[in-house]
Order: sequence, then C-alpha cells, then structure tokens
Amino acid sequence: MSKINIMSLGGLNENGKNLYTVSIDGKILIFDCGMKYAPDKMYGVDYVIPNISYLIEHQKDIVGLFVTHPHHENMGAITDILTSLPNLHVYASNYTSKIIEYKCEEDNVKIKNLHVINAHKKLDFKTFSVFPFSVTHSSPETLGYSINTDDGAIIYMADFVIDPTMNGFYDMDLGKLAYIGKQGVLCLMAESVFAEKKGHTSPNHKLESFFKKVVERNKNRIMFTVLPLHIYTIQEIFNSLKGKNRKVVIMGKELHTIVSLCIKNGYLNVDEDMLGNLTDLKIENTVILISNDREAPYSNINRILSGHDKFITLQKGDTICFAEPSYDAYEKVLVKLMNELSIKGVNIESIPKENSVRHHASSEDLMLLIKLFNPKYYMPIKGEYRYQVENGNLAYKVGVPKENIILKENGDIVTFENGKLIENYDRVFVDDILIDGKSSEDVGDVVLKDRELLSSNGLVLISATLSKKEKKLLVGPEIVTRGFIYAKDNMDIIAEIRNISNEVIKENTHNKYADYVKIRNDIREKVGTYLYKATECKPVILTVIQEIEV
Repeated sequence: MSKINIMSLGGLNENGKNLYTVSIDGKILIFDCGMKYAPDKMYGVDYVIPNISYLIEHQKDIVGLFVTHPHHENMGAITDILTSLPNLHVYASNYTSKIIEYKCEEDNVKIKNLHVINAHKKLDFKTFSVFPFSVTHSSPETLGYSINTDDGAIIYMADFVIDPTMNGFYDMDLGKLAYIGKQGVLCLMAESVFAEKKGHTSPNHKLESFFKKVVERNKNRIMFTVLPLHIYTIQEIFNSLKGKNRKVVIMGKELHTIVSLCIKNGYLNVDEDMLGNLTDLKIENTVILISNDREAPYSNINRILSGHDKFITLQKGDTICFAEPSYDAYEKVLVKLMNELSIKGVNIESIPKENSVRHHASSEDLMLLIKLFNPKYYMPIKGEYRYQVENGNLAYKVGVPKENIILKENGDIVTFENGKLIENYDRVFVDDILIDGKSSEDVGDVVLKDRELLSSNGLVLISATLSKKEKKLLVGPEIVTRGFIYAKDNMDIIAEIRNISNEVIKENTHNKYADYVKIRNDIREKVGTYLYKATECKPVILTVIQEIEV
C-alpha cells in the first residue's frame, strides 16, 4: 500500500502553465511543463512559467518529466526547467522528442537524459510503473499516462478529443483505455477547458471543408495564421490546396523548421511541389502560412499591417484566414486587428463559431472518458475554476460521488493513503515566473510596477553637475520629461521642478560636503508631491547628480 500525493504548480484556475506532480512514497513524477502568454497588464513580459523551487528543493526524489505533447501550454517551459534541473530525465514520444531537441538547440540548452518512449509499452520503476497510451489531439503521437500503483492507477489526461476517424499518428485506442479502467483506477485527472461545451467536440474540430471553401472563393493571395505545433490544422490547409496549382510559402523560422521536420519524418503528408519560396510572395494566387512563436498572439500580422515586415506587404484583395486558436483574453486585440485590416481592403475569413481549432474534450467526451476509466476519485485539471467545477458536475452526472470529486487550486496537496483520500490542508509555495526576452530570470513585481508607472504616468529625469572640490552647482538642474507632459506647453511646471531641485541641492551641500543620498531622496519626495498636486500624476522620477573637476 502506498502514500500518494498529487498537486499542481500551474494549470489550475488558469489557461496554460500546466505542471502537475504525482508523488508515490516520496518518488516524484512530473507531468508536462507549460507556459502561458502574458496578459496586457504585464508590460514587456513575453510569457509566464511556474515557479519550480519545490522541484529544485526535491530534485533528488524526481523520477522524471513525462510530456504529453509539445504545445506551449504543456511544454513551453521545458528549456527554462532544464536550465535549473540539467540532469532531469525527460520522457516523450518520438515526435515530441524531436520538438524538444529543436527547442533545446534554439535556446542553447543541453538535454542530457531524453528518453523516446512508445505508446502502450510499460516503463517499470520498481515499486510502480508508467503506461503511456495514445491520445487523439492536434499534435501527432500525443500521450496520456497511467501510473500503476498497488492502490490502483493514477491517470493523467491533458488534451484530447474522441474521434474514431482520426487514425495513424492521431489514433486513440479506446479498447486500451477500457482495459485500464477494468484493472482499477484510483484517480482520473482530466482536462476542463471545454467542459461547458455541450455534445462532442467531433466533428466541429475538423476544418478541411471550411479551408476548401476559403480557397475556392478567394482567388488572390491567402494568408493563413497558424500555430507551428498545430500539425493537424496545417495538414488540413495543405489538403484543401491539393490540385489548386497554388504555391505555399512558409514564413517564420520556427514554422519552417517544424513543417520541414514533419514532412521529413512523415508527420505531414505534403506534395513538395506545392512548396514555394520568397520569390512567390508577390504572385497573386500564392498561399502564405504565418505563425507566432512565444510572442503575443497576432504579433506577426500586426507587423505586416504596420508595414514593418521585410518580405510581405499587404495588397488590396488579399485574404487573411485566422486558423489559430482564439482566446477570450485577446478578443479585443483580434477585433481591433480585423478592423484595421478591413480598412486596408483585406478580406477576412474567420473560423465559424460552431467550429474550433482547439482539440479539447467537450462534455460528452469527458463523460464517456469517465465511464471508460470508471475512477474511484476524479480530479478536474487544466482550465479556469468555473470549467473545473463544470467538469466535476459532469463526473457527478455519470455516477462519481460528490465527496470523490476533487477540486483544487495550484499548490494544494491531494493525499491518498492505502487507496483512500485523506484530509490534507498542506500547501506548497506556488508563484509565477515572468520571462522577458531570452532571460530565464524572473522579471519580478518591482520591475513590473515600474513599467506600469512608466506606461501610465511617464518619466521625469532631473540632472545636475557639481564641482568636485567646492560642491558648487555648475550645470542644471536640467529637466527632461518623457510620456509625462509636453515641456514647451508647461514651462511653469518645469521651472518649479528646477526651483525645488535647486533648493534641495543647496540645503544638502555645505562646507565642501554634499549628501548625495539625501539629495536624491528629497528631490524625488518633494518633486513627486508637487507634481501630484499640480497634475494628479505620479511619474517615475530619476535623479542624476555628478561631480567634475574644475
């Protein structure tokens, strides 16, 4: 009999940043390591990852990281984590492993222990085993995991749809899932993203017929915005172009690399004669695939729209089809972008509301999964809390007792002893790490607050030069403002800032001695108080006081 702890360092009550751990008698298994896009209020932050201080502290107990598929919300933090845990053992399917190797090469991070695993082949770890099984999703060779213990299986199901028509690299063997259920499942962890959607996701996740209509009714250039790792959607776009005598130009290094990798390894079935190059960009019937990396969504289209793209210039009659997932947080951004594109004379094709690029389980899919596994306990994961609640309601509808439905937030510890859920109010520290550019260091709340102040109230720079020997004021105080007020129209305010600064410098320089710390602090305090009374704004105030030999 075992003591099992389950918890999340990210992914509960949020979209993205998925990282879950299952601990069996002190041995820790990690499932996924995702990131999420930073909201607008996080000025300059590119993406957010989980704080893994808990894992660093317990790294000697970690068995390995088990990755389901390489989408950013499930694997976007892998190079950040490998930087902190360089000896971490990583387990993934062949396709996912190739993407991991590419990401590590791009970020100049070494991966020492990458294990390519196959679906339906058990991995033994002495007192327990891990059984990976194939799952249907928009990424080839997506996996789910069954952790087999003496008290029953713990099942981790991140992203999936139930669609028997998706075969090959996208197949999901429902018979294997039912067999696992028959052996006894202690706890099922399943995604919640589409829990509120009625019915099955299939066939609304299939878009090939829609893409064919887009191609047929638009004879000029068509630009499809895609995510590089949504391979199923990219395949559907290529399928819609068969026999149309159109060249496809793939823009962006990451997208081009991943498409080439998938064609080479058979994950994409593409006639290579369809592939064009930069010389085809201006041909009127060219199809262009555009992607975003870990930047803010739609950044590449925004760059083209503003005229800053090196290769693509919008032409009247162009068509743009948004074939990447849409998110509630970026709805305003997308509406504004579409409006500006329309002004430029660009046709816009949007995915119909009843369809979705995102391959997630709707209510009927989740209820079928629960019946197949027949778990003793059910833990909704991955998604905002209201989706977790609805996911729990679905479990209750198909017979899981309310007291066996586990709703938790990041950091909460779920404990099973001898196959029974016990009360545990312990928590581990959880936090967001804010990544700006290629730096793996947390930006931090202080920096973020400064950026917020700069964006809303601007900057006032006060500089002065004193003689090194006599400590007499030689130059200044000079006042420079950025994003605060227009200096030429507010000379009275500038003059008062200068007067206050001058007085502070005189008060703190005497007998050939200057207290520079007090000068800086007093200028910030007194000028700040004055500016708030005069303008009701609180700009960032910087002081630069220097000495020179005379």
